[in-house]
Amino acid sequence: MLFVIVWAELSLAPRFLFTFAAAISDQRFARSTICVIGVICGYSLDKFAVPDSQSRHPFAFNASQMKCRSPTDPLTQVFFQRIHTHYENSPPFDTRTVLILNNHASERELKRYFHKIAERQKRTRKLKVAGTGTAGAVMTETVSVTSSPQREESITNTQHQGVDEGGIVKLHGKHLVILRRGRLFTVELGAVEVKPVSIIDAFGPDLDPEESWYDEMLISGDTIVVIGYSYQRGGTEVGLFNINDQGQLTYRSTYHLRSNDYYSSRNYASRLIGSKLIFYSPLYFYAGDKEPSQSFPAVRKWHKGATANEFRRISSATHFYLPQADFDVDDGVTLHTVTICELANGSFDCNATSVIGPAGNVFYVSPDSVYVWASSWSETDDRTSSLLFRMPLDGSGPGALKVSGGPVDQFSFLQSEDNYLNVLVRSESKGDGMWAAEVAEGDVALMRIPLASFSNGSQMVPGRSYRSLPKPEGDYYFQNRFVGDYLIYGTGSGWGYSERTPEHNTVFVINWLSGDVHRLDLKHGVDRIDQMGNGAIVIGTNEDALHFTSVRLNAVPEVVSQYTYEGASQGELRSHGFFYKPDTDNAGTLGLPINRPGLPGYTHLFQSSAAIVFLRNEGLKLRRLGDLVAQPEKAADDQCRASCVDWYGNARPLFIRGRIFALLGYELVEGKFEIDQMVELRRTSFAPQVTQP
Repeated sequence: MLFVIVWAELSLAPRFLFTFAAAISDQRFARSTICVIGVICGYSLDKFAVPDSQSRHPFAFNASQMKCRSPTDPLTQVFFQRIHTHYENSPPFDTRTVLILNNHASERELKRYFHKIAERQKRTRKLKVAGTGTAGAVMTETVSVTSSPQREESITNTQHQGVDEGGIVKLHGKHLVILRRGRLFTVELGAVEVKPVSIIDAFGPDLDPEESWYDEMLISGDTIVVIGYSYQRGGTEVGLFNINDQGQLTYRSTYHLRSNDYYSSRNYASRLIGSKLIFYSPLYFYAGDKEPSQSFPAVRKWHKGATANEFRRISSATHFYLPQADFDVDDGVTLHTVTICELANGSFDCNATSVIGPAGNVFYVSPDSVYVWASSWSETDDRTSSLLFRMPLDGSGPGALKVSGGPVDQFSFLQSEDNYLNVLVRSESKGDGMWAAEVAEGDVALMRIPLASFSNGSQMVPGRSYRSLPKPEGDYYFQNRFVGDYLIYGTGSGWGYSERTPEHNTVFVINWLSGDVHRLDLKHGVDRIDQMGNGAIVIGTNEDALHFTSVRLNAVPEVVSQYTYEGASQGELRSHGFFYKPDTDNAGTLGLPINRPGLPGYTHLFQSSAAIVFLRNEGLKLRRLGDLVAQPEKAADDQCRASCVDWYGNARPLFIRGRIFALLGYELVEGKFEIDQMVELRRTSFAPQVTQP
């Protein structure tokens, strides 16, 4: 039946496909659904076109021009096999339930209550009637995390300084470490030569990588951490590798953490503060589980022949935070779990804290706290049933509040220096799991609350704490970012095709402290917002051109300059694809992967960027310095065994100790400025040398 659904719906609006992914945002199956669209159709889905001027539907789909591959095509079969495998191994989508616990709960009480709730949910589904649940409050212990000075300069465009985010490329001494398509690579950045040094599988020698994805990487000291998700083994997979001063890589060990899939089209599952590795992962409790504790946070060290019985609990009954709030337990409830693992001295000691709430989620990590916003997936559920959790990293207990609406992604949050939390919310947002962030819609508001207001979850954030904001044109692909004293937002083309932008497309610039609203007219959509010195940059497309617009963030924000790159589109959509290297407060250089025009955003999963463009900022005046380009004609089959879709992209601009590089798939290109123009200095390929059969 699943195959019938996928094939039948290919002729419908692409919004169905993204909505379908959002609706099952706990399933990597959703990833494969999008893969089927791109792979089966050879990336030739027709442009998302508005059929007439009266239509506000951005995804009207012209199926007559779609060129689909046969279902018997080998590549198509690979994706269908992954879909089928996950579907067969997954419980029904509506079988999540809730845990309720009192202040003095024991393990026995904990398990008994899970069984009780499971039976209730079964009866509820059978009778098809709605039910409600209540929750008590338990304050839990957390692990103290403090920032420490970074050993290396950051080459990752992170949301907060000192909070590193899992990515595809990191720096260790004089070596770049790169994660791509199931392998780790090191490249030495010598003074006169850039050369590959080491290559190793991103998984253990006794592990079967089938049905596994190796997505993110972090480095602490001489330890490389690879974060992935395995459907075959069930849960988050953490691979530890050693790297020495010569750039040589060796495998150390693998650990498995119980979790559902953490993937988000925008967010990152892992953070690193000092030597503390921080994970967020959702854990869904299913009514059909025979033993509830099998859904609780746990870890095991992998070895050949490892069994499920070897998982060791990393949270006791008193490490579950349960808000004193009512929400629909029959609609589905999740253990939103934050796991902190110590990496110092070669250890991997983990402790987990879980907060209980609806399934939809967005999480945000500030320098001192983890926030989780949990919203119901139900189409009929009251939006006021959402819960916002704060879990401080200083050892104090967590708190919760009842809230309305939901944020779009992690960039909807800012914990400001005045000890307030600022969050942009939309009335129809269901988290950022899978592609849910791409279809957030509805009214827009700014919620601003003091950190001291967090309590046991019984209090509702009052209406006066929400400031209504203008709603932008366009229902989907909403982008938002806090930059300095301002919140900036708008809509663009995102994962879809670039369309002709109206003569005046609006980006909204809001002073989050005073609430003053400013509207700036652009000649393009809003696909990326970032900080650039003391100002901001807004990047987006208009048909076959890529536009860069600088914004001065003074008392009355204003557009300063615009650079238009004809015949180009963005080559990467994730925040890490962009990097700005400041020289002073008012000057610096930015880099961004680009591709040929006319390509939809989702093609970054399957294709490498054509180049990285570099622009110079001088007092918010922009000019192009030049490009470092890829040489795709030299690409060879890498005989990929695992993680053969670039979910996190494959291109990055890199600014390292006064040098400039472009990571483009398996190529690393170094450039330099000559008379204010970018010229290529050298390049190397670190592609695996695979013996052809």
